[in-house]
Amino acid sequence: MALTELNTYTVNDVYNLPDGQRAELIDGKVYYMAASTRSHQRIVGELFATIREHIRKNNGKGEVDIAPFGVFIDADDKTYVEPDICVICDENKLDEKGCNGAPDWIIEVVSTESRRTDYTTKLFKYRSAGVREYWIVDADKTRVMVYDFFHDRLHEYGFTEDIPTGLYTDFSIRMSSLEL
Repeated sequence: MALTELNTYTVNDVYNLPDGQRAELIDGKVYYMAASTRSHQRIVGELFATIREHIRKNNGKGEVDIAPFGVFIDADDKTYVEPDICVICDENKLDEKGCNGAPDWIIEVVSTESRRTDYTTKLFKYRSAGVREYWIVDADKTRVMVYDFFHDRLHEYGFTEDIPTGLYTDFSIRMSSLEL
């Protein structure tokens, strides 16, 4: 949920939050993040491990990172997100603070608190910032929405279907085969 004040915040405001409190910043608005559930973490962990293993086995291009990993998606101080998973192919975007610019592939696992932000605010932000592919994993609905911004396509997959990624032509994920 965004703060209701009309102030515009910067990444320094996020950095200065009390210990243990996490938030994202989108166009100067602060969105507080709730603690992850156990099932959310299992989904994120399994997806991360699957993607990392594919990249390693195939000497693939890209680095996969898992939240909390800072992404300065607009390369400014008004937007700072921590996607559940992101893959960055251009190593020049990476430094010790995170990623400066749009990752190539972002995956968000929906939670009750993040549903509206993941499906609307982040969808628009990721598309306009230049993310190539955005997956919304919705365990409650057992579906994955795949937004292929590079080809301007939207696909909906069930957890029992193979979900291909446009980033790696020989790679797909079946949610039901993960140890969830």
